[in-house]
Amino acid sequence: MWWNELPLSLGAAESLSAFKKMAKFLNPDEMTSRDYYFDSYAHFGIHEEMLKDEVRTLTYRNAMYHNKHVFKDKIVLDVGSGTGILSMFAAKAGARHVYGIECSSISEYSEKIIKSNHLDSVITIFKGKVEEVELPVEKVDIIISEWMGYCLFYESMLNTVIFARDKWLKPGGLMFPDRATLYVVAIEDRQYKDFKIHWWENVYGFDMSCIRNVAIKEPLVDIVDPKQVVTNSCLIKRDLDFTIELDFKGQLCEADISHDYKMR
Repeated sequence: MWWNELPLSLGAAESLSAFKKMAKFLNPDEMTSRDYYFDSYAHFGIHEEMLKDEVRTLTYRNAMYHNKHVFKDKIVLDVGSGTGILSMFAAKAGARHVYGIECSSISEYSEKIIKSNHLDSVITIFKGKVEEVELPVEKVDIIISEWMGYCLFYESMLNTVIFARDKWLKPGGLMFPDRATLYVVAIEDRQYKDFKIHWWENVYGFDMSCIRNVAIKEPLVDIVDPKQVVTNSCLIKRDLDFTIELDFKGQLCEADISHDYKMR
């Protein structure tokens, strides 16, 4: 067991911290399955999924390419630069220099990608945590980042982006994106509810129904057919904040019982 290499006296959190220190300087070519376990953004599949999301990726590209006058001769910081796609967009938009920060081992390949596209004189990648990296400049003109997670905030990098903003963004500087909008709609999905919730009533002959109340409250990431939406969308929040209080009212589009709410 590879866990045997970690101190036995450490708890789970301490073991994870110790492992990250051990794997900090690993080359991607040397990484094993255990390394990838703790470094999920070193998985190429994750970056492939993000890059193939054309709506999201092209929105970033268009925001920069259509505002080249904003990026011309500017110093840009890319928080969580990943494969370097946003950094390269910024460079092509006319940035004087782009600094990318990426703590995952994908940074090793992003440097190769940037060099292959002859942009290594304009883009510099730093491997490490945003909170620990020291840039060669005191302030930047623009911060770009693809920080959003599912339902906007799930597994997002917003705290890290805010840290970078407070530390490096000059007064009057710009952020891409600089705002977000969160909506909620109600859906009807009785079949899914029966499969996921009522299933606990008979699990291989045992009653586990006590889990139902917890399971039905647990948010899920899933694909929803537009036909299942039974209300109009309701704006929840427009600014970047983790905590919200709201009264939600929605008019049903069809006479059926609504079971779930969906965030988008």
